[in-house]
Amino acid sequence: MRKLLWFLGALLACLIAYLALWPVSVRPVAWEVSENPGYTNAFAPNDRLSSLDLVGLDGRLGPEDADIGPDGLVYVASHKGEILRIEADRSITPFAQTSGRPLGIEFADDGTLYVADAYLGLLSIDRTGQVTLLANEADDESPILYADDVDIAADGAVYFSDASTRFGAEANGGTLPASVLDLVEHSGNGRILKYDPATGKTTVFAQGLNFANGVAVNEASNAVFVVETGAYRIWRFPLDGSPGEVVLDNLPGFPDNINNAAGGTFWVGLVSPRNAIMDNLAGNPFLRQVIMRLPDAMKPAPTRYGLIFRMDAAGRVIETFQDPAGRYALTTGAVSLPDGHIAVTSLTEPALGLLKISSDN
Repeated sequence: MRKLLWFLGALLACLIAYLALWPVSVRPVAWEVSENPGYTNAFAPNDRLSSLDLVGLDGRLGPEDADIGPDGLVYVASHKGEILRIEADRSITPFAQTSGRPLGIEFADDGTLYVADAYLGLLSIDRTGQVTLLANEADDESPILYADDVDIAADGAVYFSDASTRFGAEANGGTLPASVLDLVEHSGNGRILKYDPATGKTTVFAQGLNFANGVAVNEASNAVFVVETGAYRIWRFPLDGSPGEVVLDNLPGFPDNINNAAGGTFWVGLVSPRNAIMDNLAGNPFLRQVIMRLPDAMKPAPTRYGLIFRMDAAGRVIETFQDPAGRYALTTGAVSLPDGHIAVTSLTEPALGLLKISSDN
């Protein structure tokens, strides 16, 4: 019995030493988090997203973002590097292969498709599917490690997010594992970059964000709206370089993409509800490091809950579409389609969701 107790004591000591001392890549920073309002008030639960019509992607996963091409068809990004075109009969045609991990996509007026590829940087794709690398570092020679979303201003300038300058998507096992590292560390590694097609220069437009994610230039083309996933909020940055302001704060989930909608409004996706454990440990960097030493199965993970919402330019939430059962989950956002539908996108699903927007939803 004495030997058994000694062995168990030694095993416990080793476990404690491992949880306290084993090196991890994150250097967490303490921060103050507002109390989670939960899905209440403007976010009161509903099932308006449960009637999605799903368009399968022939075995591909993760239609992170979508856009309407110059041919009027829907294009989506996918996990294995393909940009897919959804034909009128809903068949799937590969349009281009980036050989990376395309996330945000946006067509310019001339038909050029700009792509924020998490592994490669900012890309352009012409009408024939030819891929060109535009930028994999900023002009200060800092590498772009996690290009995330992209939009285009009226003057042709391309604004895109570099979600984390510390945790590259490719170097850390993919977009989701890298995002977890950045969210746990919470040290302001995200930034917004501006690419000038006329000069080919890429400059830093805004920085110090906690996982810079969705990007949308407003209809007036005088401001870019930016999702700061790690702080549960959305910013408005004037394009003239004036200081930015938070327009929507303390969201009840992790915001992801943002896209223009009708009447100067925006679609935003909440990829998952907030995690109570991580919120409670916001002020305790040591325990956040301990969590990173746990087996993956014991670490906090996204919750399957579908939710997109529409907000105005002042950050007022106009309406939400939800699927509490999580049949179509990890919702990154939505894109308005010409026929009155919206295309609902996801981080992991094997289909694109379509929903008719009407008073009956």
